[in-house]
Amino acid sequence: MLQQILALIIIIFFLIRLFGQKRKKEINAKEFLVWLIFWLLAAIAIIFIKQIDQLIAWLGFSGAAINILTYIVVLILVYIVFRMRLTMAKMDKNITELTRIVARRKN
Repeated sequence: MLQQILALIIIIFFLIRLFGQKRKKEINAKEFLVWLIFWLLAAIAIIFIKQIDQLIAWLGFSGAAINILTYIVVLILVYIVFRMRLTMAKMDKNITELTRIVARRKN
């Protein structure tokens, strides 16, 4: 129970920061929505961890719900890193193209 309370306090801290970043326009609406959904789902998962444990046992998996949730979160984070890598590659390509255009104009 103490771990759940601590985890919820941490999530509240991140939600407060998230709303602060949105207010300061440090993140766009899409990023805000993605992170808001992520943190709310994390809070819901923590609140209903016992029910998730029962569901996982009913589905025939052995292991605690927290382990399954950890695996799911790791997969989500790997996907996010993959998407960020694609975005960075696209930005790199755009910067290279802009550099070429600027270099041609100077000559």
